Amino acid sequence: MGFSAVDYVVLLLYLVGITVFGMMFRRTQRTVKDYFIGAKNTHWLVISLSIVATETSTLTLIGVPAIAYSTFARPEQGGNFTYLQVVFGYIVARIIISLLFIPAYFQGDLLTAYELLKKRFGAKTKNFAASLFLVMRALAEGVRVFAASLVLSAVLGTSLPDWPSLWLWSIVIVGVLTLIYTFEGGIAAVIWTDLIQLVIYVGGSLLAAYELLHLVPGGWPAVAANAAATNKFQVFSFSWDFTVPFTFWAGFLGGTFLTMASHGTDQLLVQRLLTCRNKRDSQKALVFSGIVVFAQFALFLFIGVLLSAYYRAFPLTNKLTSNDEIFPTFIVQRLPHGIAGLVIAAIFAAAMSNLSGSLNSLSSSTVLDLYRPLINPDDTDEHYLKLSRWFTAAWGVVLIFIAVVARGWGSVFTAGLTIASLVYGPMLGAFLLGVLTRRANQLGVMTGMAVSLAFMLGVKFYTGIAWTWYVLMGTVVCVTVGYVVSALTGGRAAATVEAGR
Repeated sequence: MGFSAVDYVVLLLYLVGITVFGMMFRRTQRTVKDYFIGAKNTHWLVISLSIVATETSTLTLIGVPAIAYSTFARPEQGGNFTYLQVVFGYIVARIIISLLFIPAYFQGDLLTAYELLKKRFGAKTKNFAASLFLVMRALAEGVRVFAASLVLSAVLGTSLPDWPSLWLWSIVIVGVLTLIYTFEGGIAAVIWTDLIQLVIYVGGSLLAAYELLHLVPGGWPAVAANAAATNKFQVFSFSWDFTVPFTFWAGFLGGTFLTMASHGTDQLLVQRLLTCRNKRDSQKALVFSGIVVFAQFALFLFIGVLLSAYYRAFPLTNKLTSNDEIFPTFIVQRLPHGIAGLVIAAIFAAAMSNLSGSLNSLSSSTVLDLYRPLINPDDTDEHYLKLSRWFTAAWGVVLIFIAVVARGWGSVFTAGLTIASLVYGPMLGAFLLGVLTRRANQLGVMTGMAVSLAFMLGVKFYTGIAWTWYVLMGTVVCVTVGYVVSALTGGRAAATVEAGR
């Protein structure tokens, strides 16, 4: 069918509307605390849905259907519902975080996740962890912005096939519009635009699934028959092959440790937890988000199964660069006018939601963890607020640049999670040493993080081990090395001396 004028109007209305809506929150930002964690008066359910929207990037919305759509030689590589084994770990991890990390975050007036490490070990550990976060989040978010460009390229390519560098223009459009409302509105704009964007992308995905069911010849019976013939509805695989990502062991254990790191130590999501009124609300918001995420991933995988059945009946006439393009291609080529525009807007909603949260969290860690304590500790709150906005802008430029470079990094879904997983192990290990043992000290923790990071880079470049194992392996190395070095260098006594410096 192609992208029509009606679809462009729908998409344009969304992009302009969400940008203007986010900018309206500027008047609520009077202090740097307002800008980064708000007034702590938002209902936990809104924050819970914001957590879901923040962790649901374009990688998820186009990458997860591509996993279920694809055909692999072995079921634990994908092509079915085995990714849900990872999501089971997401839920377990949320319960652990609620019991282990959230109580620690609400003991004091913390503004970033890494201030917890400063309280326990000292400023050097906090600075090291914050620096790792900045590098990891920037690289991973750059991949997500590039993923959004795949969508807009698919859209514009149908009506503007000769327009050069469509993907580059796509990156600039997504990056600049998200930057505008995040720059103006801070965390309040992020949370409330997240809520709107969640409704749009879930609604758009449901619409796409509904249309697919009706477009497949024979309807649901034909979809079920195709899924049964290709084993699309398989959920569990108990293989012990460490080179494949979606076995029960890699998925469940890997998903648990990945989420403990992402939701327990990553400023992007910890920042949401700190905006809650109290510890109890924070725990409820986090655990409930796990239930919503499970339903959401099941929906996206189901869309992949529907796409497989559809293209079995109507084979593609053009070759795709990667399977990541399959869902955007279907939307643009097959959905009715108006609905196509809405679903593309839904994919942009996921992209902008994740990007806005990343910009705000990168700025918060830069200003609160590094700039204020290390460079200018005694300036006015007005100065920090103004600087926070400009750091948001600076990070926006950096992410757009990384998105341009990320074009050659392969599958967007795998690339984004792999980058994060390399750093999450050392970070999670440091936080576990902080909350589980009194013997660990600053030297031990920093040594553990450094050795763990070097070890994980070796695993990435010199082995075939699947990315789902990365966080678990990195965490074990960090905790083991950190504890041993701490014990050999004086344990808790050394930590107390360093923390006072």
